[in-house]
Amino acid sequence: MAPSCLDRAHRRAQALVISLLACTVLMLGACSSVQVRTLVAPDANFSGRRTFSLLPPPRTRGDQRLGPNDPMLVNSITYRRLHAAIRSALEKRGYQYVEDGASMQVAYYAASKRKLDIRTYDYGYGFRRFPMQRTVAYEYQQGSVVIDVVDPAEHELLWRGQGRARVSTDPDEYAEQLETAVYAIIDKFPAPTP
Repeated sequence: MAPSCLDRAHRRAQALVISLLACTVLMLGACSSVQVRTLVAPDANFSGRRTFSLLPPPRTRGDQRLGPNDPMLVNSITYRRLHAAIRSALEKRGYQYVEDGASMQVAYYAASKRKLDIRTYDYGYGFRRFPMQRTVAYEYQQGSVVIDVVDPAEHELLWRGQGRARVSTDPDEYAEQLETAVYAIIDKFPAPTP
């Protein structure tokens, strides 16, 4: 081949490699995107709320058994990673974690093996602030992550964010998916105001 043919072949090969890399990046970005839905109480006021605490998951109602890597089972790999991701995401958003006296409490729900029914867990707060014409969902698809922000004084829901993680049988991979969902959800939560 003449030198000019080699140059053209080399440029074509470079363009092909760049195109393949761009397609791979786009595909990976599409795979990791999490669609998030949020619901805010009509009278919710986040002004002055700058601190949060995380509520420990309550016992399950009924006879539901949790698997060893269920994110609602305290001390499972996925529980620890989910808990840490929520705390980290809120801190990066500008909120401060405190053990006691927080201006917001955070509850969360996740299920790996079956459809998530949040009525299985009772954190002790209500939905009184939401008008009757609003529908509050109780059942979510497998892999759903639900994060609730609660007024600790009134024990009422202020905000709910919901996303979905891809479920894997590998606990570390599933934990990574949970973290991705948590960051996408918390990204929709209002930033702190003075």
